[in-house]
Amino acid sequence: MAWYHTFFHGLPQLAWKAAQTEEQTQLDIELLVDTLDFGPGDRLLDVFCGYGRHAIPLARMGARVTGVDIATDYIAELQRIATTKKLPVIAVADDFLTMPEEDLGAAASFDAAYCLGNSFSFFARPEMLAFLTRIATRLKPGGRFLAHSEMVAESVLPDYQTRNWLSVPMPNGEPILLLVENDYLPLESRIDSQLTYVKSGEVQTRVAQHHIYTLAEFGQLFSEAGLSIIGCYGTVQGEPYELGDEAAWLLAEKS
Repeated sequence: MAWYHTFFHGLPQLAWKAAQTEEQTQLDIELLVDTLDFGPGDRLLDVFCGYGRHAIPLARMGARVTGVDIATDYIAELQRIATTKKLPVIAVADDFLTMPEEDLGAAASFDAAYCLGNSFSFFARPEMLAFLTRIATRLKPGGRFLAHSEMVAESVLPDYQTRNWLSVPMPNGEPILLLVENDYLPLESRIDSQLTYVKSGEVQTRVAQHHIYTLAEFGQLFSEAGLSIIGCYGTVQGEPYELGDEAAWLLAEKS
């Protein structure tokens, strides 16, 4: 069982949701609209969709969205909103890497796909290739895929920190304090993190693993999966990537 199967519940789940601002989500949506080349009625695949902060507004714009996430609470929230608002959203609680193909829709293909929210670093090379191949297989010819990661080597290693305290404001009540302790394994190209969440005297600890790839390594993986990278951005506004940017957005097209 992978670490992310048991990570997303309790305080970590609350902290993640509270940390996502409306401004950031709006910028994400604008980048998706600008890069993925889709229109009303097109089918979109949202991998690691969370509680639907992208899926819901895109569905309101007329896209038909299938969202997949491991967190059952998030998926239940997304499905509840979609049903209440009568939005064209299918929400699936499962691991995208191992879920049955038919759960994405029998013989269905997607006009575009995306994976945002810094989830694009969970897999070692064999699993990453399988992940990208599954994306490519479900895309129509010429379909686009946008992936976001703060863990590319050119971003995370120049400013690598072994220990950091963060405070996550909560809508009601005191913030969640988060202690991050990182251990970089150079021969594995992986960062193992112990995360300690504290709120109102409650303490919860989780362990996360993020695999580090250079942008060139991503280029090779995408190519092997049948995807061609056509854009590499260093900001959510779509500016070209530069060494040390806090994150990377990779735009690819099915070959």
